[in-house]
Amino acid sequence: MRTIGTVVRGVRAPIIREGDNIAEVAAASVMEAWKEAGIEPRDRDVVAVTESVVARAQGNYATLDQIAKDVHEKTGGGTVGVAFPILSRNRFSLLLRGMAMGCKKIVLLLSYPSDEVGNGLVDWDKLDEAGVDPYSDVLTLEQFRKKFGAAVHPFTGVDYIDFYSGIITDAGAEVEVIFGNRVQTLCDYTDAVITCDIHTRARSKRLLKAAGARVVLGLDDLLNRSVDGSGYNAEYGLLGSNKATEETVKLFPRDCMAVAEELGERLSKASGKHIEAMVYGDGAFKDPVGKIWELADPVVSPGYTKGLVGTPNELKLKYLADNDFGDLKGEALKEAIEERIREKTSESLVGNMVSEGTTPRRLTDLIGSLCDLTSGSGDKGTPIVYIQGYFDNYSND
Repeated sequence: MRTIGTVVRGVRAPIIREGDNIAEVAAASVMEAWKEAGIEPRDRDVVAVTESVVARAQGNYATLDQIAKDVHEKTGGGTVGVAFPILSRNRFSLLLRGMAMGCKKIVLLLSYPSDEVGNGLVDWDKLDEAGVDPYSDVLTLEQFRKKFGAAVHPFTGVDYIDFYSGIITDAGAEVEVIFGNRVQTLCDYTDAVITCDIHTRARSKRLLKAAGARVVLGLDDLLNRSVDGSGYNAEYGLLGSNKATEETVKLFPRDCMAVAEELGERLSKASGKHIEAMVYGDGAFKDPVGKIWELADPVVSPGYTKGLVGTPNELKLKYLADNDFGDLKGEALKEAIEERIREKTSESLVGNMVSEGTTPRRLTDLIGSLCDLTSGSGDKGTPIVYIQGYFDNYSND
């Protein structure tokens, strides 16, 4: 009887450069890992490659000047509202600078007590003490400072209010900072708004249009086409972008479904087994201590093979052991559970108590999160993740 279940391995790869065939490089790296580690490929193994190296291979970059030009052309370049940015030097600081370069004034609406992914400006306890209701109260910068003082991020040590204000003024634009959680508030200041929220952007755009805004853009509406030869992403624009240099950002990669399909085909052909493949970005999980939600990309996985579509179809073993087979133990219990697993169908588990408590999330989100935790974002040097046994269950030998 096999005792090892799911095994996840980070796979090292050469440093990827623009123009590399990322599917070819990733496949070669995995095949080398097979040899080095004595790995026997099996049907439904999963290979995943991080979006960062896919975008680098594509040369999917944009400069601040290109961002500024797009902002100026699409907003008119006057007073522009910028709503709900996340508080991040890596994710947003350069985008804000590019926006400021493309207009005369920015009215910056910061959500509070935290941004969309959990970076805090002020504690809930302090809000309660000050009698401030974040669902309705709009604060000026002066009011915010008077009530709460500095807003230093506990991990970075940065006061993002000062930091973002400085970025705007250094770029040559005026800045006015307000705090609130109703995006329509910006319509009192300007009729051109860029809403920078990630996962709630569709609602924000709808509310702004209903409130009479003349120009309503999301980050997905900027750099959604090439500007003066820049990279672009037709679906996500600037969403999912990261700082590359002091003057450039790396955009979310394009055509990821094709990348995943080619990678899966290469490894399936080389192994004689059916290998699934995906491109992954941020995982979808939350730090219980820091309260930071990891997912700052628009999706966990922008590309994947067909076999990764769907949600887990799993039985809860402890439910079976405690209920259906509560009178069994030892080998009899094992055989009864194995037989029940072999009999299961996808239809039989919908709304069935025996599946209650299993994770109701998409496979691509679960596997992508596993990959993100494995590869990390630092110097591990493993932009490829190889997974075996993810689709195994208790009945598999």
